Amino acid sequence: MTVLAEIRPDEWNFPLFLHILGAMILVGGMLTGASALAAARGDARLLRLGYWSLVAVGLPGWVAMWVGANWIYAREDLDEEPIASVWVGIGFVVAELGLLLFLISLVVGGIGVYRLRAGKGTGLLKATMVISIVLLVAYAVAIWAMTAKPD
Repeated sequence: MTVLAEIRPDEWNFPLFLHILGAMILVGGMLTGASALAAARGDARLLRLGYWSLVAVGLPGWVAMWVGANWIYAREDLDEEPIASVWVGIGFVVAELGLLLFLISLVVGGIGVYRLRAGKGTGLLKATMVISIVLLVAYAVAIWAMTAKPD
C-alpha cells in the first residue's frame, strides 16, 4: 500500500506559505527581469526596468523564500542532523549558490545601470541577463525537486 498524502502539523502552514510565496515572487521577478533585459535591445528604459525588477522583486522574494525554508527546517528539528533528503540538499544548494550568483548579477547590473548615463553598460546588463537565465534554470530544477521529492 502506498501513502497518497502525509498530514503535516498546522504550525508549519505559515512558514511553508512564506517559503512558497517567496519562491514564486523570486521566480516571477527573475523572469520579468531577464525578459526585460532580453527584449531591451539597447533601450535604456527597458534595461533599467529589467535590473530594478531583479532588485525590487527578486531580492525580497529570495529573502522570503529563504526565511520560510529555514523556519520549516528548524521546526522539523532537521538543523541538528545532516541533510537526509536529496530534495532538501538540492534546495539548499540552489538557494545558497543561487544567492551568490544573484548578488554577482546585481553588482554587475548596478554598474551597468550606472554606466547607462554615459551610453555604456549594455554589455554588463547582458551578463546580468545571462546569469538570470542560468538562475531560472536552477530554480526550475529546485521546483522540480521540491514537488517530486526524489530520494
